[in-house]
Amino acid sequence: MKSSNSTRTIDLSPNALYILKKRYLKHDGHGRVIESPSDMFRRVAATVAQAERIYDRGADTARWEDAFYGLMSRLEFLPNSPTLLNAGRLSGQLSSCFVLPVSESFRSIDKSLEEAKLVQVSGGGTGFNLSRLRSGAKGDKDGPVSFLAPLSTTTASVKQGGIRQGCNIAILDAHHPDILDFVSAKNGSGELSNFYLSVGVTSEFMEAVKTGKNYRLVDPATGRTVDTHNARDVFEHIVAQTWKTGDPGMLFLERIHASNPVPALGEIEGVSGCGEQMLLPYESCNLGSVNLVRMLKDGKKPEVDYMKLDEVVRLAVRFLNDVIDVNTYPLPQIAAATLRTRKIGLGVMGFADMLVRLGIPYDSEAALALAEKVMGFINKQAHNASAALGKERGVFPSFKGSVYDRPGGPTMRNASCTTIAPTGTISLIAGCSNGIEPLFALVYMRRIMEGKSLLEVNQDFIREAKERGFYSDELVSKLAQGIRLDDMENIPSEMKRLFVTAPEIKADWHVRMQAAFQHNVDNAVSKTVNLPHSATAQDVAAIYMQAYELGLKGITIYRDGSRRRQPLAMRIDPGLVVKYLKEC
Repeated sequence: MKSSNSTRTIDLSPNALYILKKRYLKHDGHGRVIESPSDMFRRVAATVAQAERIYDRGADTARWEDAFYGLMSRLEFLPNSPTLLNAGRLSGQLSSCFVLPVSESFRSIDKSLEEAKLVQVSGGGTGFNLSRLRSGAKGDKDGPVSFLAPLSTTTASVKQGGIRQGCNIAILDAHHPDILDFVSAKNGSGELSNFYLSVGVTSEFMEAVKTGKNYRLVDPATGRTVDTHNARDVFEHIVAQTWKTGDPGMLFLERIHASNPVPALGEIEGVSGCGEQMLLPYESCNLGSVNLVRMLKDGKKPEVDYMKLDEVVRLAVRFLNDVIDVNTYPLPQIAAATLRTRKIGLGVMGFADMLVRLGIPYDSEAALALAEKVMGFINKQAHNASAALGKERGVFPSFKGSVYDRPGGPTMRNASCTTIAPTGTISLIAGCSNGIEPLFALVYMRRIMEGKSLLEVNQDFIREAKERGFYSDELVSKLAQGIRLDDMENIPSEMKRLFVTAPEIKADWHVRMQAAFQHNVDNAVSKTVNLPHSATAQDVAAIYMQAYELGLKGITIYRDGSRRRQPLAMRIDPGLVVKYLKEC
């Protein structure tokens, strides 16, 4: 059977086309683009659909190829970047991130460095938990902080799949004797710029912060208490560094371990680069996101099309399962670990855009209620789809001893199903807002690679402004200068309320929104609490405590301007604005 829909016209923005041509589409030996976006989606769909014949030699792969192609070309769902980039090409590595174990021996450290390099070359990011490394406080060169520099050097010289510089996350337990050095590790020359840092905290630590009491520092080799620190002092040190540099973030370890679906295999080792996927040693994360703005019924009063959403979720779960089967893994240990649990991470993007179309402000009770309802539906249907695949293909190999292994339990094909990823680049391709983030700004710069920046202008706002009669070139120019809607005259108050942006939203709304999604997600939620430059250290401290109280698994905070180079910025090249106004 021949595939159909091979020449679908895809609704892509100029910025999406630019990034596709630079990063994703095939080039010939002279650097010329030799495939279209439609060709790319067809390449990915054809490759992934081949997994169907693993389970049924007579499977109609053309049927599934067309289904997967339609899902992507309509921009209803997109997989993580490595799948778009590498499917059907020489690399064949389709996963976004990997967690690599690190232990205290010289051999283990050298092995971890070599494995990290192989993963990065293949197009993946890496996560490390350094909590098993012995303390370097007494001059031992093998402490956790000393491991960061060579690892950063190793990956800084490698572009992921030849496309971009490697991304890493390093975690250290707050009970480790070197915790203060770790927290300050990014306070110097910037050599760890391709590393995110996160402190793993326990309820013992957080409750001691509240009371101002001391807590234990534990030797990872012996498990013995070797010292104590005042928890509030350490917490304030974390807060100060986060305020200053954007690092470290915070992970709530007991919640992460409590939600491990396969405890018989051991504890969670670490998380993916943006903290969204909880993984055992050598596991990979295989992610994809539903574009929520494409899940609305057309009409004068848009509403969520739950029938369509159900269809998209079920097909996306099958797609991600097939990705696991056709994937080429960079290490045999990664292949084995991934296949035994078959974890997938289906999430969302375009949430803020969906709210705008529905007329719901992001920082409102109605938005929180919708987040709970939509993600609850997606989570339920993803689990149903996984259970149906389990009946069709068998449960995941490590099902015995899992949380599902009980009388009447679901026949899960995947140990976990849902995750909220940041979707930085795939949301640009899909033409929607990132993940569950609010609108960053109505006009801003997106830094993508090699010093190149793209001007982003919110088209929903431009359309509303034109329809309501308050659009002008001057309006766009003012927004580009950083002037807020609230400070402009002749803008309807309901538009100011609806198009609220991240720095204008009070921090507690950011955290409450993350909690609303976390209630209905197997893994974790990647979200950044974006603070204005004027935010204080006390603001940061309050966010960390609220995240703990609301049951989050992790939290990331970023104060505008606290890094010299940041991916999204409201400081805009006037020339790009002039160019935009001439072309629009």
